[in-house]
Amino acid sequence: MTLVRLGLAALLATAPAAATAQSVSGTYTVEGRNFDGSRYRGTAEISVTSKNTCRIVWNVGTVSEGICMRNGTVFAASYGQGGTTGLVIYEIRPDGRMEGLWTMADRDGVGTETLIPQP
Repeated sequence: MTLVRLGLAALLATAPAAATAQSVSGTYTVEGRNFDGSRYRGTAEISVTSKNTCRIVWNVGTVSEGICMRNGTVFAASYGQGGTTGLVIYEIRPDGRMEGLWTMADRDGVGTETLIPQP
């Protein structure tokens, strides 16, 4: 291989994965913990809206809607709830489960949340 080909191969190997929302569509069971440690449970529905974005709706006693995207094994969503904006960042596991941390604007604390794909 020439140096140019080796350099190109190295560059492609280290390039970030293309952002894609595909393959995350579906219904998930939600299991989480609030800032105070209390547990919550419910469902989330993810719908792909373009090659880069998706919409997510959580129903965990209250309904929150947001936008989302995937980049490799990282899945991120922003949502609104009661006039406040929130952010959640998940790591996608090999079994399709997503494990993440979430917070809300201008508030101290971090919650945890797991999305488990429903069959």
